[in-house]
Amino acid sequence: MAMAGRFRSSLPLLNRLIATADSVSAQRSAVQRSLLCPAFPASECSRNFATASTPKAENVKDLSVPKDVRMKAINAICDEAKLSDITRNFLVVLAENGRLRNLESIAKRFIELTMAHKGEVNVTVTSVIPLPPEEEKELKETLQDIIGKGKKVRIQQKIDPSILGGLVVEFSQKVFDMSIKTRAKQMERFLREPITDIF
Repeated sequence: MAMAGRFRSSLPLLNRLIATADSVSAQRSAVQRSLLCPAFPASECSRNFATASTPKAENVKDLSVPKDVRMKAINAICDEAKLSDITRNFLVVLAENGRLRNLESIAKRFIELTMAHKGEVNVTVTSVIPLPPEEEKELKETLQDIIGKGKKVRIQQKIDPSILGGLVVEFSQKVFDMSIKTRAKQMERFLREPITDIF
């Protein structure tokens, strides 16, 4: 996170990335598939580039590879993924400084910055099964009331059968754990407490 923060303060280029957040975000999955997770299943956005460019992806992150080879590889990746000039320039800066190994944390921070720029709040909702559309809509409206006007709620669903049922809602460093698993643990602790004789 600290590394991403230094890039934000030192590179005016990132401000331009924020200004064009919609178009850059649309390309983010292609970058992540090709550089962060080369074996990730191909999609239309990645243009089957994820599996085809594993050697290039490894080259650009390996500092033992000569710089000119790394730069050729990053440009080839950008060409194949059809990335915009501004995204290419940002990746080139990272490659030149040997910072592509930090791309995951930088990408995470970039998402946070773009969401803040657009007034969005990311809410992670964990459940045993996907929420039906009507329940998701109701939850989103409730969260909107809690978060307040001027912010846009974005729900990201996460499936975890281990919670047994109920929901776990996380946003803005807050956690509302309404899962059956947690309630069962609370009940177990309660039942294990010694009974005080009140007579």
